[in-house]
Amino acid sequence: MAVVTGAGSGIGRGVARVLAQYGADVVLAGRRVEPLKETAAELEALGSRCLVVPTDVTEVGDCEALVQQAVAQLGRLDILVNCAGGMGGLNAQPIDDWSVEDWFHIQQLNTSSVWFLSRFAAAAMIERGGGAIVNISSTSSFNGYALGAPYSAAKAAVNNLTASMAAAWTPKGVRVNGVACGAVRSEPLLAVSLRQFGDEEAMGAYNAVGRIGEPEEIGHAVLFLASDAASYISGNTIVADGGRK
Repeated sequence: MAVVTGAGSGIGRGVARVLAQYGADVVLAGRRVEPLKETAAELEALGSRCLVVPTDVTEVGDCEALVQQAVAQLGRLDILVNCAGGMGGLNAQPIDDWSVEDWFHIQQLNTSSVWFLSRFAAAAMIERGGGAIVNISSTSSFNGYALGAPYSAAKAAVNNLTASMAAAWTPKGVRVNGVACGAVRSEPLLAVSLRQFGDEEAMGAYNAVGRIGEPEEIGHAVLFLASDAASYISGNTIVADGGRK
């Protein structure tokens, strides 16, 4: 059984769809109920059992309740995918223009959510004998992003948390890895591409594959890291960005 945050759209929905295609029951978490229900309908058509749990991952109590409901209603927790994140509805802007409130909001959404939810999930996994956590990061965590410095910093912290949590929990049976994504199709990304590049094709031209990624392509990377095929991999953040050009 897998818990996927941010499952109402974008990468989260793509990850949930791939996991369901390969036999997982999925708990879908996010702030907005209707998109989660739409995802659930897609997954149930694939034969997956689904549970929709409205969750604000910036709230510690919501993170704890999500894990408790998942275990209580589906019996176990094998996989956690921390997909929720992003710019939190804020627009990219120069580094001097971010407010104190902006900074803390982005850190809570991208980093604190991983910290709290992973600890609750790991405790449940360790109790039943093991599991896998996959954190969704960004290539901007390595390269920097002049117009999104708080986001880049938050994702860099996620990379380090991934390694630190793996060091702590892998001996107890819980592997922790991450996927650093390049440009992947989503409504916010397409809005950025129109604003900064003119169109989707221009944004995709910056990588070797020559296009932006699809959410399901990240889903397959997550599937690998969460599966026994990656049983000797823990503490790593792999890059899925279409290749350097």
